Amino acid sequence: MGVYIWTYVWSLTALAFSILLFMSEKETKPVPSPEYQPRPAWRQLFRTTEGRILLLGIVVALVGLIFMGLVAFWSPQTAHMIGALTFFNIIFGRAVSMSIGYAGGYGHALVVSVNMWVETVLVLLFYPLFVFSVQKLVVFPRLKRFLEGTRAAAEQHHDKVRRYGIAGLFIFVWFPFWMTGPVVGSAIGYLLGFPAWLTLSVVLTGTYIAMGGWAFLMFGIHSHAAVLAPWAPTLIIIVLILLVLAGYWLNRHKKN
Repeated sequence: MGVYIWTYVWSLTALAFSILLFMSEKETKPVPSPEYQPRPAWRQLFRTTEGRILLLGIVVALVGLIFMGLVAFWSPQTAHMIGALTFFNIIFGRAVSMSIGYAGGYGHALVVSVNMWVETVLVLLFYPLFVFSVQKLVVFPRLKRFLEGTRAAAEQHHDKVRRYGIAGLFIFVWFPFWMTGPVVGSAIGYLLGFPAWLTLSVVLTGTYIAMGGWAFLMFGIHSHAAVLAPWAPTLIIIVLILLVLAGYWLNRHKKN
């Protein structure tokens, strides 16, 4: 039942996304103006392409939360797992999130769908906020460090991706390098001057294909690990978390 509901949700999301892109007549300029610009009201921002994308992200997030609430009535354990997958994806990435799902005995239908939902929401929310911040249309004090860090990472890989254009952006999102992925990829797409619809299409396509590869890899690892020892899947999760934390520490140490 859950698989069909998720399929229906993703179909509605794709339809809404298509309508959003084709109805948008005005693309935001990719090069920000250094001069001061008066900050428009939010209702004016929501009339732009980025504003519609932000609204779509909010709708997709709410649909997923409502679905989680409905699942809780029939299977509280599954709802708790969806919450855990969401949390660990945001904090530690999809590899850790998928490992927890497969270690908990869940299949691709739930694990992949939830991770697709999380990363789609992250991209649809981050991209417009990043554009508004770069253009200095809106100031986000609490997100300032995150947005600046993402922009620095995007500018660091900007020249590498620009050399190959759209294919470079796709590979950047798809290939599991450190500090690559849909969030930084969407920022690079904007800095390269790609239209919003093109950036999000390439980023989300690369994300979904990469997620499919991660799903089969992590499922295979956990299937073999469970045969070796009952504690092996837990050990894999701990090792992955330690690797992510080590990567964060090395990246921060390099910046310092």
